[in-house]
Amino acid sequence: MRRVFIYIFLLVAGIANAQEPEPPYRSTKFAQLEQLLPTPNVYRAGNGAPGPAYWQQQADYVIKIELFEQEQRVTGSETVTYYNNSPQDLKYLWLQLDQNSYGKESNRYKAGNDSRFGQNPAGLYRKAFPQVADLGYKISNLKDANGNELKYTVVQTMMRIELPQTLKGNGGKFTFSLDWENNIRLRKKVGGRGGYEYFPGDDNCVYSLAQWYPRMAVFDDVNGWQNKQFLGRGEFALTFGDFEVSITVPEDHIVASTGELQNPQDVLSKKHLDRLNKAKTASSPVVIVTQEEAVANEKDKSTQKKTWTYKAENVRDFAWASSRKFIWDAMGVDMNGRNVWAMSYYPKEANPLWGDYSTNLVALTLKTYSKHTFDYPYPVAISVEASNGMEYPMICYNYGRPGPDGVVSPRIKQGMFGVIIHEVGHNYFPMIVNNDERQWTWMDEGLNSFLQYITQVEVPNQDWAPEEYAKTFPHRRGPAKNIVPYMRTDPSMIVPIMSNSESIPQFGNNAYGKPATALNILRETIMGRELFDYAFKEYSQRWMFKHPMPADFFRTMEDASAIDLDWFWRGWFYMTEACDISIDSVKLYRLPDNKGRLASEEKSNFDMLKMDLADFNQVEEYFKDQGIPVTDEERALVSPDKYYYQVNFSNVGGLVMPVIVQMNYVDGSSETVKIPAEIWRMDPKSVAKVFMTDKPVASFVLDPNLETADIDTNNNAYPREQSEDSSRFKDYQKKSNANK
Repeated sequence: MRRVFIYIFLLVAGIANAQEPEPPYRSTKFAQLEQLLPTPNVYRAGNGAPGPAYWQQQADYVIKIELFEQEQRVTGSETVTYYNNSPQDLKYLWLQLDQNSYGKESNRYKAGNDSRFGQNPAGLYRKAFPQVADLGYKISNLKDANGNELKYTVVQTMMRIELPQTLKGNGGKFTFSLDWENNIRLRKKVGGRGGYEYFPGDDNCVYSLAQWYPRMAVFDDVNGWQNKQFLGRGEFALTFGDFEVSITVPEDHIVASTGELQNPQDVLSKKHLDRLNKAKTASSPVVIVTQEEAVANEKDKSTQKKTWTYKAENVRDFAWASSRKFIWDAMGVDMNGRNVWAMSYYPKEANPLWGDYSTNLVALTLKTYSKHTFDYPYPVAISVEASNGMEYPMICYNYGRPGPDGVVSPRIKQGMFGVIIHEVGHNYFPMIVNNDERQWTWMDEGLNSFLQYITQVEVPNQDWAPEEYAKTFPHRRGPAKNIVPYMRTDPSMIVPIMSNSESIPQFGNNAYGKPATALNILRETIMGRELFDYAFKEYSQRWMFKHPMPADFFRTMEDASAIDLDWFWRGWFYMTEACDISIDSVKLYRLPDNKGRLASEEKSNFDMLKMDLADFNQVEEYFKDQGIPVTDEERALVSPDKYYYQVNFSNVGGLVMPVIVQMNYVDGSSETVKIPAEIWRMDPKSVAKVFMTDKPVASFVLDPNLETADIDTNNNAYPREQSEDSSRFKDYQKKSNANK
């Protein structure tokens, strides 16, 4: 009797397994992550928040820089005040010299993989240029605040300053100064994130200066000094501080920069100031420097100089751009009662594309990202057309120009929209939520690509959106189906997301696409939007202007939602398995009526099994013997009129995911049921689920809306051969197979 009771209870409750797990217990996919995550401490708490003794360093800069246009060179004088807020005394400081990575003595140059050398003619010049170009920093006059010379050692892209005496922890500070210069790279020849672009038509340049000054490396509670060499891919771990930067350029240049302009009356004409003031409260972009004015500027090259002074508070970096070619437009963005500038700077070659869309895209990005994280705290957000894509606090460089014939291809327009949203979005991650990009690219690019997708969904709803985007905007990263080709890749060509930035094959898919897709699946399929959005905003606000690590993100998302996600982090971030769930078989159980006959004699697509009504009666008697009443509602669920389908699933791909099942009924209707991933917790290889229905099912289909990135849809339906009633499954197969 007890055997019958247990079997019937499991079957009707819908938890029957196709087979019991074989000993020993073989599922580690739901093991907690304690053995992988660092132990919580007073600096980083177990709930993912900064601990009560959390600290971080600060570095303030006063810099004077001059651009020499004829020589394509910049010179700078820099004073840095470094605050040691750690509990540890320091004997030396580390600075980053990223420009040195372009020299022939750098590991970036020496260790470059030349396997595709012959496939890229530009590679010839990129290989030869460091041999003849004088790239990298020339450092001089390194002194302390008293004018005493300091000893230093340059180790490729890092510089160690030896302190004259130990810098005490818990508030000690040290001030030093240095002079430096470096030659500006012709970016299209040498590559990289900053440099200059030459326009032969009018013999002018656009300068987009990035990683242009020696800057402090991060010292934190996790790594000590983050002084891993810059090899070109792993981006930047930087310390927050205040900047005052004076930029001397030719008099006819317009300068865009991190921070707020301190001397507009010295560098702008009255008409430009008037337009700028008008733009601040405008609801659409106002042109400050027109195309006609920019074209006139291009014709005469002034030999006089002007100095633009900018200040920025609590930023981790500083970038600027300069050109006499710049058109400049701006508008105000209401950030809950506080006005923020949205601005764009671009040459005539980028018009009318940029004039129509760039600043509107900046404003949309600020509004959407702020909704999901925190109100944008800086005074300005700038998009500069610089024929590439890269981000810095308050300013970013983006691409997108019409062709020589003035025609804008759909690819260019889509790319421009995406890159502006993406690079402006980096103001949030990592410029404010300041993770270690040198180690964890995904915390920067992945989180930002996820919010980029959410922002792009809003593009068709804007009154300025192009007509072709009236219904939707093309999405490259975010939807689960788009990551399927990567997840099908040869396993030897995939590494976990939790890999160092410099050691990742298929970098874009791994560091951008897969984490963005994972977060989208987490939001739409696993947690739901309300829980996810609350937890994601909590993480963002906990760590704004701080230095989070992966464990802080993982722990906060669980802490703020009460959802155990360790299985998800393990599968998507620490492993490389793919989702491939198969429906292996379906059995239909029917109860006979009191005369031992089935309620109907219809044919079924599935193995049809007759259950013994006497067993059910014995179960009810068992309950009665125990003094447990059986209600009419419960009794109605055990009925000859019900259909009991046991669907047997196998996990072919290895990645545990929710099981989403669409039941297509014989009458043409359908119903979708979502089974949490925890169904795999006792057996990650094979499970079964019983579905109790009031009408017969013609077919079962897995993941009908492409939510789980299942890499093989040929095993997603049962029976395998589908009728016309299952056209949705056929469309699913067609889309999936087209991506193979």
